[in-house]
Amino acid sequence: MQDEATYVCDACGEEIVIPIDLSEGHSQTYVEDCPVCCRPSVIHVEVDEEGNVQSWAEQEQDYHD
Repeated sequence: MQDEATYVCDACGEEIVIPIDLSEGHSQTYVEDCPVCCRPSVIHVEVDEEGNVQSWAEQEQDYHD
């Protein structure tokens, strides 16, 4: 299982590395400020049964639960 993943910030286009913490579950959604431009993004992390990780982000104001 990977212990890190990346996403691309929708606001500034930078690739951001994030740690993977499975204690939070295999499907995670949380808000994080970009360390480059400081704009908030909704981060999505999905880990499948084989331990493959997918992560992506969307701007917080675009997120609808």
